[in-house]
Amino acid sequence: MKALVLSGGAGTRLRPITHTSAKQLVPVANKPILFYGLEAIADAGITEVAIVVGDTEDEIRQAVGDGSGFGLDVTYLRQEAPLGLSHAVLIARDFLGDDDFVMFLGDNFVFGGITDSVDEFRKERPDAQLLLTRVPDPSAFGVAELDEVGRLVRLEEKPAQPRSDLALVGVYLFGPAIHEAVRAIRPSPRGELEITDAVQWLLERDHDVRTTVITGYWKDTGNAADILDVNRRLLDLLEYRVDGDVDETSEIVGRVRVDAGAVIRGSRIVGPAIIGPGTVVENSYIGPSTSIAEDCVIRDSEIEFSIILRESRFDSIRRVEGSLVGRNVRVSLGPRVPATHRLVIGDHGRVQISS
Repeated sequence: MKALVLSGGAGTRLRPITHTSAKQLVPVANKPILFYGLEAIADAGITEVAIVVGDTEDEIRQAVGDGSGFGLDVTYLRQEAPLGLSHAVLIARDFLGDDDFVMFLGDNFVFGGITDSVDEFRKERPDAQLLLTRVPDPSAFGVAELDEVGRLVRLEEKPAQPRSDLALVGVYLFGPAIHEAVRAIRPSPRGELEITDAVQWLLERDHDVRTTVITGYWKDTGNAADILDVNRRLLDLLEYRVDGDVDETSEIVGRVRVDAGAVIRGSRIVGPAIIGPGTVVENSYIGPSTSIAEDCVIRDSEIEFSIILRESRFDSIRRVEGSLVGRNVRVSLGPRVPATHRLVIGDHGRVQISS
């Protein structure tokens, strides 16, 4: 069995972070989201992997290399434009051959991995197996409609009026029949070759298409709020470890990891939290669900429930929370200016100003 990992796309919902970085490489718990997917693939016993890349190809290649660091043999396939998931299968035809494969969206996170799903697919050998989960807003996803006994009857891509709350998780398992399907379909109104259309084509020709409704945690990390939520959940699994230099005036509370080379002075770190290598924290508070990457400087500041990417600096800032901050950012206290109120108030208005 092989794996096809999709790591193209512009990541528009994560701008401005993705103006200068691939969305799949945004770190959660100080590790790129893509790496969790590659580790899950390796854990499932799959070693041959093709990564579909786009404009951020150089950055993905530099981060992943030949895949040996994950126990994988990685091939790169260039997709010149984001033309849909079925298009990714088309350009991977030579790599995939007639082997079964798992298609994994590189910006998705599946808690607990995919080993059970892969093992089930290997045992049963359907033509396709889809992972589904219930979501509050299915209109943002591919949506599956099941009949009264749980069999798949219809798929729709981002429908305005969803027929169910079952969204397709970004993990698909396919046999070789999918290749005929992706060649048979036409672009959707979005101009893409949709994988939902290809699976619907299989359904309508009585191919064996199965679904598994997962109840565990899954996220499409397409926006900052979802990335912060994944970061929070991963940090909840953190084990206490202090390899860095922490002085006696500092306090470390709960599940905190201070990596080698980090320096903590006169500060309070409340876990779960990670302080990356080479980072300096002075006279500051780092609160729960916070990941500080490598080579940052945090002075006289308070940060909680946030992700700070490498080489960024905070100086005299109170208070930052629920934030995703990019690489080499400088945040400092500006000069104090006189408070001014500028008002346009209609007749008989009442205004209270406390300061």
